[in-house]
Amino acid sequence: MYYVYVLKSRKTSEIYVGSTSDLRERFLSHNGSKNLATKKSIPWGLVYYEAYSRKELALNRERQLKCYGKGLAMLKERVGL
Repeated sequence: MYYVYVLKSRKTSEIYVGSTSDLRERFLSHNGSKNLATKKSIPWGLVYYEAYSRKELALNRERQLKCYGKGLAMLKERVGL
């Protein structure tokens, strides 16, 4: 399985969108200072994820959320962010 996930910083309320094949390990790496993009805003909470059977589908969805503001805005509204 491949996952698209949304994290929210408990420190700054910043939102981060990513994708991975191992959601648990990726979440731990974000909170373990192993990711430069998220290191300054630790701790992070997982607020949403979607599962996909193919990597290409997950990458397309991640790109949609990162590149098209309306996609992320709709997701934020849906999950109450």
